[in-house]
Amino acid sequence: MKVNFWGTRGSIAKPGPSTLRFGGNTSCVEVRSASGTLVILDCGTGAHGLGQALLKAGPHPLRGHILITHTHWDHIQGFPFFTPLFVPGNRWDVYGPSGLGPSLRDALAGQMQYTYFPVTLDGLGATIRYHDLVEGQFEIDDITVYTRYMNHPALTLGYRLEADGVSVVYACDHEPHTRRYALGDGVMGAQDQSHVEFMKKADLVIHDAQYTSEEYDEKIGWGHTPVECAVDMCRAAEARRLALTHHDPLRDDAGVDGACEQACASQLPACRSLEVFAAAEGMALELESTSPERDSVESTQALQNAAIQPALTSKLVLIAVADTGLATTLQHAVRADHLEVATAATLDEVKAAIRKTLPVLVLLDGQISGGDAVSACRAIRELDVDRIDELPLVVVTDSDTDIPSESAVTDWLVHPFSLEYTRTRVRAWVMRGACNWQRAALPVDESRRLAAIEALQILDSEPEERFDQITRIAAAAFDVPIALVSVVDRERQWFKSRFGLAATQTPRDQAFCAHAILDSDVMVVRDTLRDTRFADNPLVTGDPRIRFYAGYPLSLPDGSFVGTLCLIDTRPRDLDDVKIDLLRSLGKLVEREMGAG
Repeated sequence: MKVNFWGTRGSIAKPGPSTLRFGGNTSCVEVRSASGTLVILDCGTGAHGLGQALLKAGPHPLRGHILITHTHWDHIQGFPFFTPLFVPGNRWDVYGPSGLGPSLRDALAGQMQYTYFPVTLDGLGATIRYHDLVEGQFEIDDITVYTRYMNHPALTLGYRLEADGVSVVYACDHEPHTRRYALGDGVMGAQDQSHVEFMKKADLVIHDAQYTSEEYDEKIGWGHTPVECAVDMCRAAEARRLALTHHDPLRDDAGVDGACEQACASQLPACRSLEVFAAAEGMALELESTSPERDSVESTQALQNAAIQPALTSKLVLIAVADTGLATTLQHAVRADHLEVATAATLDEVKAAIRKTLPVLVLLDGQISGGDAVSACRAIRELDVDRIDELPLVVVTDSDTDIPSESAVTDWLVHPFSLEYTRTRVRAWVMRGACNWQRAALPVDESRRLAAIEALQILDSEPEERFDQITRIAAAAFDVPIALVSVVDRERQWFKSRFGLAATQTPRDQAFCAHAILDSDVMVVRDTLRDTRFADNPLVTGDPRIRFYAGYPLSLPDGSFVGTLCLIDTRPRDLDDVKIDLLRSLGKLVEREMGAG
């Protein structure tokens, strides 16, 4: 795996004579797998130089993926200046954290409005797909990507990339959860240990290290890591190499050298087993696997690389905090993302509120039950309420000293905290449990299946009456508003025939048909909102608002399943055995026409 640094500065670009060695451009890292899969981590001002280099080097057209940690300016300002986005024929997938408000696409479009930039997002010539992500795991060609929320004033994702027996972790804009630990006189809390697990045995960690320990005391809550802490966490993670990045704009080259030397001096045992260096613009690394058995992280949730707009089963956040000032801050943070607020003053009131309506999050005062918040959380977990084990219970406390590791408590929110910080944490807690959406696995014969589709020469062909008459008959026979003949291509499902639907294709990640071709018989989804594979699929939460699906997998003589004849309705329903047999019969007619084509 090859890693090239194009921008290593944090907060604001700082070019000039004092930053020549480590660079003045903001965050941008290029990663390539051995097979050539291109992934770009962040799109700060360093993306301009990367774009120019890509255009010169080729191949053409370009195919790549951009993983954005968050949409603060120093991580997206290079996006409008990334020239490969302007070139027709190029194809890009852009990924970033999904919030509860504007989508990633909307956020990127904001900085390209007429007032700020001469070209709008819609004016870019390349084919671009935008994907809103939550915590979990997905695949980009031969690279497995794991995502984890960072601790930052904006909702931020860290990325772990694994391919070719090598793992690279990109943890930019992250602050240790335990403040005393970050200040150097405490131990890691449970959330810090989870961050360490995310970096476990990585071959390279590219980690935020904007401050020194002396500077951090005045920067608490700003969302960045002291260099000494970055070294200590990577040592605990048994990482092989650590590239310190997101250099403070006030730190010149000599200052970056000094911060790196200071961190290694204070963490001398760590630096004997861990190679530590400051990331520099223009630096190129080539990573080779030295330990095939190196552990992968365990994903916390199946995640798909497509736009996820969570459909929350509840928008209610329950706040049980006695301090009026804290309660007001929490309520403002919750309402800022259009969530609803309910309040409770005692543990009994909390229990009663949960029995009445299961909230999406509970914020508890550490004093709610005689000062024993852990006991209060245990009592809540014992309620006879569906999904109570999945309910995030967050304890609000004044000190992170000796916070116990307790399974009943989801997390701890330590005062003081800003409105922005609280809003970000609330988003993360809510988003972790928000999405019910699974991408279909790849068929075991995927290569043969794709070759069979290519041999059919059916993709992007003109409509044909021999197929259209079958979808018309299917819609009438089953009394459904939509009937389709779909072909599941490498990255999309394309409709050879469509009745009742204007779209000609959808991303494969969203395709119900991609699930249907995994079996040899009809797949029926009676109510999508009650199915964890589909409840939060954009085709369910948005147009055409699928509530019912039935798909017959279309097979070729060689046994390859290339697509489906499918039925879609906007209301839940079922099919009896007679109707399922009829769908099979119509599906066989489609198969016959495909063979005849």
